[in-house]
Amino acid sequence: MKKGLLILSVAALGFAACNGGFKKGPAGLMYNIHDDVKSDSIADGDFISLNIIAKTDGDSVLYNSYELDRPSQTFVSKPSYDGDLFYAIKLLSKGDSATFKIDLDSAEAKGQPKPQGIKGKYIIYTVKIEEVIHKDTANQQAFQEKIENYFKAEGDKAKNAEAGNIKKYLDKNSIKAETLPSGLFIATTTAGTGVQPVAGDSVVVNYTGKLLSGKVFDTSVEAEAKKANIFNPARAPYQPLSLIIGKGNVIPGFDEGVMHMKKGGKATVIIPSKLGYGDRGMPGGMIGPFTPLIFELELVNVIQKNEATVAPAPVAPAQ
Repeated sequence: MKKGLLILSVAALGFAACNGGFKKGPAGLMYNIHDDVKSDSIADGDFISLNIIAKTDGDSVLYNSYELDRPSQTFVSKPSYDGDLFYAIKLLSKGDSATFKIDLDSAEAKGQPKPQGIKGKYIIYTVKIEEVIHKDTANQQAFQEKIENYFKAEGDKAKNAEAGNIKKYLDKNSIKAETLPSGLFIATTTAGTGVQPVAGDSVVVNYTGKLLSGKVFDTSVEAEAKKANIFNPARAPYQPLSLIIGKGNVIPGFDEGVMHMKKGGKATVIIPSKLGYGDRGMPGGMIGPFTPLIFELELVNVIQKNEATVAPAPVAPAQ
């Protein structure tokens, strides 16, 4: 099966609130089906692709697949209890959309640990079922082939849309970027006045990596991590990235972008997938196949290789 497959657990799925029209289910479940397409309902073992947003009932966003520019996928597990998220999803079929409120106290009473740091009575999911491939117990190979074909079609769709999506991003954000022969886009925001690095030089770089949606997936800047709600205390203190440039320690577009800057400079680089994570995406599912990336870069320091006495250990962002 394609490595980019993202298997979501109940704890990883996201949520969003909707007003009125809710029906009651078991164990405190509240549900509101917005679009009800008449088709075969989802069952245990089915493969589904879904867009999903997750919020607390205090409106804190926990997860949003739309920020990743693609749906999430999972196999439907047998519900842990009547009234949990998978129980709710099985009320739907392909094309349906709904909002579910999962009662946290009821979940805890059924043996599901209450998520840490979440206050309030509910976790609220807004779900749109994009695709359903029903489990075929009699022909497991055919079932797997259908899933493989789904991922191939999604990959082809992303590949064909990539160039247009980059252009839309540049136009929408009024970015005037230089297009390099490799296909990398670079827009200088602050011209550096120091040395320009070449392959083999040691560099110190602050960076913030984003998807076209604006979703930050990695940064070396603590303030940016907190702003994007991805701050990791275990990583503190956040520091600029130190590496030997041009040695393949980072994705090719990152290397090339830095080598077109001068010390003290800042730039935004738009990296097409062929210079990023390519047709497979990043292991773990954050960056999908054929996904362009935006990096905001600041070249803090350059130590030329003939000057360096001790080269810093190479560290790669988000590899």
